[in-house]
Amino acid sequence: MKTEDKLAWRKAVAPYETPVRWRSVWQTVNTLVPYTVLWYLMYRSLEVSYLLTLSLAILTAGFMIRSFIILHDCGHGSFFKSQMANNFLGTIVGVLTFTPYHYWRFEHAVHHATSGDLDRRLRGDIWTWTVDEYLAAPLWKRVTYRLYRSPLILFVVGPAFLFLFEYRFPLRHPEKRERRSVHITNLGLLVVAVVISSVIGFKAYLLVQLPITILGSAAGVWMFYIQHQFEGVYWERHKDWDYLDAALDGSSYYKLPRVLRWFTGNIGFHHIHHLGPRIPNYFLKKCYDKNPMFQNVKSLTLITSLGSLSLRLWDEKRRELIGWGRLKA
Repeated sequence: MKTEDKLAWRKAVAPYETPVRWRSVWQTVNTLVPYTVLWYLMYRSLEVSYLLTLSLAILTAGFMIRSFIILHDCGHGSFFKSQMANNFLGTIVGVLTFTPYHYWRFEHAVHHATSGDLDRRLRGDIWTWTVDEYLAAPLWKRVTYRLYRSPLILFVVGPAFLFLFEYRFPLRHPEKRERRSVHITNLGLLVVAVVISSVIGFKAYLLVQLPITILGSAAGVWMFYIQHQFEGVYWERHKDWDYLDAALDGSSYYKLPRVLRWFTGNIGFHHIHHLGPRIPNYFLKKCYDKNPMFQNVKSLTLITSLGSLSLRLWDEKRRELIGWGRLKA
């Protein structure tokens, strides 16, 4: 990208990078209060029908995703001007979303710094191999990779395992703050579970919380997947990698219906988010609407995004993601 173009992108996002306190507070209220009310209604619905409980879980999971977006913005320092306020709210919401705030924040910062870089993969990202790496791997590794990239593992089993189990252990972080974040979140989860279980019973707690977490984590991982795994995505070796090119061409514009934009905190404008990660989620659409340069990108819809399910490997020769069928060909 030319230097003048880079300056233009920077100038375009700058006006939207200042959070507005009342909007952030209101988003916190209109997210966490409905989440709490729906959680209670799910508990009361256990007396009627568990099918009703599971039906309510879909809506409740939507508010869990919106809660995660608040944590996400706090992690970028874009929800409040005060980093102390961001860290405090992020830690609290982390307990509600089963996510250790500082641990996740570190992983996500690595993702932003390395997204689209073939030589710096596997930190805070979807496991993606090149064709050559796959062909050179032993059989057991290829089988493991195929299982990982299957929809059942990638969007159901994997997300549930990540949020319910993997995030309980600071396996990859020697840093004290990140490890402490995991322990604080675990303690918070334990306190919440014990208090609620003492009132309604542990079984009822699990019957309500598990479907919310499973549905919310599955939808969240799908959103993350589709933001960086699509036809025409950008990948380069480190020597040719460019941060702004990776943001614009390596992050999708997921054109969602208005109600889904609300629940996902406008994160579908992901190309803008990677250019300006300090833009609060409630300003992403405005930034898009006011700048035609952000509109001249390929968009994905709910229907067209399903095509990304077949993508499995990065073909360095063709410079595209391909599926198993193309690999055989």
